[in-house]
Order: sequence, then C-alpha cells, then structure tokens
Amino acid sequence: MTQRHTPPATDDASRTPEPATHRPQSTAEWISLGFSSLILSLVVGLVIHLWVSDRQQQPPILEILQAAEIRSVKTRAATQYYVPFVVVNHGGETAEAVQVIAELQRDGILLESGEQTIDFLSRQEKAEGAFIFSSDPQLATLKLRVASYRKP
Repeated sequence: MTQRHTPPATDDASRTPEPATHRPQSTAEWISLGFSSLILSLVVGLVIHLWVSDRQQQPPILEILQAAEIRSVKTRAATQYYVPFVVVNHGGETAEAVQVIAELQRDGILLESGEQTIDFLSRQEKAEGAFIFSSDPQLATLKLRVASYRKP
C-alpha cells in the first residue's frame, strides 16, 4: 500500500500576503508601446484613407487620339494606310473590353470601318494600336471613337 505524504496544515492567518509589486515601466517597454501604437494608427489611417478615396473614384473616362501621322505602305496587291491611335483612361476605375471603332466616310457614305477591343485599361493607362484601311484616310473623313467598355 502506498502512503501519501500530505503537507502540514498551515493556518491562513499565519501566512503573510505577498506585497503587490508595481515596478515602473522600463524604457524599452515605453518604446515598444509607442512603436506599436504608431503602427496601429498608420494601419487604421490607411484603411480609412482607402475607403474614402475608393468611394470618390470617377468611372473610366476614355479618350482616343490619333497617335501619329498616317503612313502608307505599298504592297504588290494594293496600298494600305495605317492609322495609329492611343486610348487613354483618364478616370479612376479600370475598364475592360474597351471597344474602339474607326470609320472612314466620304460625302456621308461609309467607305470602310474597323473595330478593335482592348482587353484591359487601368486608370491613367494608355494603349496603342493602329487601324489599316485600303482607302486613303486623308481624302475622306476619319472618325475614331470609343464605343463601349465593361467594368471588371
């Protein structure tokens, strides 16, 4: 049979309470507290800033410009006319599937048209391309326009 050893009974009155030690914070603890508070304040401030600025963003504002002079290239079959363009998203949001249309008209009659789709155009981004016509755009009216876009 195993005997258990029980500690002698002590009287609660004879036990002296341990004094609550309150030592002052060390310099390292104050620096850590200040640094942690600074980081937390920065994170909270950044979240608030992003939330407010996101609510104030403008939708995509798309502009198309003729980028350079029209150049002609003679091939065996015919002469081709290259019309370079630039599309710029001046807005605050991204645009997807930006549809760009070029129309070549003479005396109100549509001679040729072309269409291109730009997959993705983020804010303040530019995309370049060119339309190729068989009729000389300098002898007709050239219209470049953005027809549509989709929000991502």
